[in-house]
Amino acid sequence: MNSGKQKREIPGTTMFDGDQARKGYALNKMCFSFNSAENRAEFLRDQDAYCAKYGLNAQQREAVRNLNVLQLIAAGGNTYFLAKLGGIFGLDMQDIGAQQTGMTKDEFKAKLVEAGRR
Repeated sequence: MNSGKQKREIPGTTMFDGDQARKGYALNKMCFSFNSAENRAEFLRDQDAYCAKYGLNAQQREAVRNLNVLQLIAAGGNTYFLAKLGGIFGLDMQDIGAQQTGMTKDEFKAKLVEAGRR
């Protein structure tokens, strides 16, 4: 289901496009459900059952188990929805950015501060 347009590629970056959106639909739908405290509690009681409830595939379930942002993105996850999953475990967008860049959170924060000075 490709539109026929040439895809833009950025080395080392998974582009969130229509194909990725379709691939990650179940994962992102599950993460959106975490807007509800009741759903967050249900997920924490039995993560695997909750993933099954939303029809996550093996790649997505493994990424959720590992709480690995790069794996989650490769599995079709959108960072805005993934932030809801991370929030359950006390992670914020700086934690996610640090994971994406292979830095510690402090290194990532310092990089952001430095970029703001330019």
